[in-house]
Amino acid sequence: MKSGKIALQGSPNRALLGTTLGFFFGFAAVSLYGPTAIKFKEAMGLTPAMMGLLVAIPTLSGSLLRIPFGAWVDTTGGKRPFMILLILSIIGLGGVTYLLNTAYPDNMTGLFPLILFLGFLSGAGIATFSVGIAQTSYWFPRKKQGWALGTYAGLGNLAPGIFSIILPFYLQAYGFISAYFAWFLFLVTGTILYALIAKNTFYFQYKKAGFSVPESKEMAAKLGQEMFPSGNVKDSLVNSAKVRNTWALVALYFTTFGGFIGLTAWFPIYWNQLHDFTVVKAGLFTAIFSITASLIRVYGGTLSDKLGGEKTSLIAMFVVLGSSLCLSFVQSVEIGLILAIIMALGMGINNAAVFKLVPDYVPKAVGGASGWIGGLGAFGGFAIPPIMGAIAGMQGEIGYAHGFLVFAIMSVISIIIIALLMKQRR
Repeated sequence: MKSGKIALQGSPNRALLGTTLGFFFGFAAVSLYGPTAIKFKEAMGLTPAMMGLLVAIPTLSGSLLRIPFGAWVDTTGGKRPFMILLILSIIGLGGVTYLLNTAYPDNMTGLFPLILFLGFLSGAGIATFSVGIAQTSYWFPRKKQGWALGTYAGLGNLAPGIFSIILPFYLQAYGFISAYFAWFLFLVTGTILYALIAKNTFYFQYKKAGFSVPESKEMAAKLGQEMFPSGNVKDSLVNSAKVRNTWALVALYFTTFGGFIGLTAWFPIYWNQLHDFTVVKAGLFTAIFSITASLIRVYGGTLSDKLGGEKTSLIAMFVVLGSSLCLSFVQSVEIGLILAIIMALGMGINNAAVFKLVPDYVPKAVGGASGWIGGLGAFGGFAIPPIMGAIAGMQGEIGYAHGFLVFAIMSVISIIIIALLMKQRR
């Protein structure tokens, strides 16, 4: 046991700034692979299936790594796992940049497995989401959870939308190898900013200084901290997995956050194949969807604080249901854009509502629950586009519209889940 005072660092707002910046910059790598996949195809003779794997591999690591790294927050406070994920992403993106500068285009033959591995590492930056969710949760009181988590995720999730606007113009002006180097520098800058700004909560600072767990909790509670972890990484994952409602939240998040990631990749194809848009125009329309879903998430957190997570989620899911049904049968550009924006509103609000509910349902293993929900939920971004592509492959051009029926079905399932949660709450 250690007595005496230590120099505590950080504040809730500073922590929120650090995690938001870290998550935003962590998204840097994945925005590159889709628009530049054709370049790899030309240099290495990739089949369509290999191209699909190349584009999807960062999303795969970005979802699965959320599970263990999110749980790790409950033992370390978050900064260490966050930094490791950002460094892994730097290694991946830096490795691809090096290969392109030294081997492209004539010496790329046989490098596909290495490119895949580096792409997997690049996606680690996306996995910072679950770490930041748990790290932010421990800083804020319950009454501000919705606002804090909505702000963190909403502003952090702006990255894909902003990159969808910038990248087509950058590629045209400077070329795709230059783009990889620029995004690499962008990621390094973000990692440095996170390292300088982010701090663990007072509980973890006391614990690191040598105080016992009960002492750390008692002293941190006097400073306003309301939530504390229990157990190690394994305990956090196991304890949260034993809570049935963790899996209900996984399903809700799979539909709207997995859907958000999936549609950010799918909409450029939709606008191009169904409406014959150029790459730049399709990117701009996709950016409208992505930025809307991200920004509304900030308000969704505040709305969840006022109405409650379940009620907010229910309203949002009805919005997603109605818009996805209409998108399945509409071929008008103007109406399609309006419906895409409406769907983005529903998805963003539900994404905020889900994480408002995590501290309510799994208060003693927020990190573990955030890992399961963020990881398996984001896996939807890997799983949904191939299903929509299969529908388009079977039905032809109209199949690009009918693919949105996938979201209608998932929304109905989600509405049933929310109804059961509300019944349980009563």
